[in-house]
Amino acid sequence: MSRTRLLDPEVSGAMSALSAAAKEGLGDPVLAELVMIRASQLNHCAFCLDMHLEAARKNGESQDRIQLLNAWEETEDLYTGRERAALALTEAVTVLTDGFVPDAVYEEAARHFDEAALAHLIALITVINGWNRLMVARRVPPGGHRP
Repeated sequence: MSRTRLLDPEVSGAMSALSAAAKEGLGDPVLAELVMIRASQLNHCAFCLDMHLEAARKNGESQDRIQLLNAWEETEDLYTGRERAALALTEAVTVLTDGFVPDAVYEEAARHFDEAALAHLIALITVINGWNRLMVARRVPPGGHRP
């Protein structure tokens, strides 16, 4: 089976710029990493998981919260209401059950994020899903982001 690991530099640059703008607009680097880890878990993207787990640790995220992220709904006190709303929105956008984000999930996120932050959060979720699909489709293994 032949595979390509080539990613056009213009595509990569555009995706990286979108990621950076969304993270900056969200204004919470730890939450951004949690969102990207959760989407990458759902999409089974080892490359992105490896990258964002490392970034979360560098941003001061605790090992307990990282380890339990896959079961965040069962950990009542480990994540804030704002984080829980962002994670629920991440799952809804990533999976798009029935083709839309449920109103209750969107409304809960809107209670925790102002309009600009919510727009950046949705952009961040969208771009990590794009990255996940690019890496999974090309079967890029973890570790390739390190120099």
